[in-house]
Amino acid sequence: QVQLVESGGGLVQAGGSLRLSCAASGRTFTIYTMTWFRQAPGKEREFVAAIMRSGGRTYVADSVKGRFTISGDYAQNTMYLQMNSLKPEDTASYYCAAGHIMSSYYSPREYGYWGQGTQVTVSS
Repeated sequence: QVQLVESGGGLVQAGGSLRLSCAASGRTFTIYTMTWFRQAPGKEREFVAAIMRSGGRTYVADSVKGRFTISGDYAQNTMYLQMNSLKPEDTASYYCAAGHIMSSYYSPREYGYWGQGTQVTVSS
């Protein structure tokens, strides 16, 4: 089993920045992909960014490209999401997810491990 704990959410004005963290524990050696998803009220869970253990390859959704950066510290089993130039439409609960080798890293169905989520609210 793998446990994930997010932190770093909060309330920020438009144009501001936040840094989210996701700490993994347990059988972390089985994890290949770590990803951030977000979900706004009344909307489906949406892919934000992913990072692969092998080579550190990253993928970022078009909606946040150029503003959000994903990174990972595998020695500390921690993943980060640096969010800059935040917009009100970025308001959502942000979830950390982890999984094994998969074909569709952008699909929530591929992930077996989830954190409890952290709220990000961007005021206009």
